[in-house]
Amino acid sequence: MKWIKFVIAGFYFGFILIKSEAISWYRIVEMFHFQSFHMFGIIGSAVGVGAISVLVIKKLNQSVFKTQPIDLTKKPFQLKAHLLGGLIFGLGWSLVGACPGPLFVHLGAGNTIILIPVLFVILGTYFYGRFKDSLPH
Repeated sequence: MKWIKFVIAGFYFGFILIKSEAISWYRIVEMFHFQSFHMFGIIGSAVGVGAISVLVIKKLNQSVFKTQPIDLTKKPFQLKAHLLGGLIFGLGWSLVGACPGPLFVHLGAGNTIILIPVLFVILGTYFYGRFKDSLPH
C-alpha cells in the first residue's frame, strides 16, 4: 500500500492538467503558433517550481529513498544531440498534440485514440534503452 500516495498524486496531477487545459490540443497549437501565452505560462511555472525544488534538494542534501545521493552533476552540452533530440521531441509533440506525460491523462479522460501515440512512446523508450550504449551521446 506504499504506492497509494503515488496514485493519488498522479490523479491530482491529471486533474490539474485537465483543468488548466494543458492537455488541450488547441492550447498546444496556439503555443506553437505563438498565439497565446497560456502554455508558456504553465511551462514557465513548471520550470520555476523545478528550479526551486533543485535548490531545496541541494540545500537539504536530500537522497533517493534515503540510500543514494541525488546526482545533480551538470551534463556536457552536445549541440547535435540536443538539436536532434529537441527536434524529434518537438515534432512529436506538435503532431500528437501532447508530450508524453499528458498522453496518459488523455487515456484516463477516455480519449482512446491516444493509445496509438502511447504505444509508440513505449516502443521508443524500449528501443532507446536497448540501443542506448551504441548511440552517439
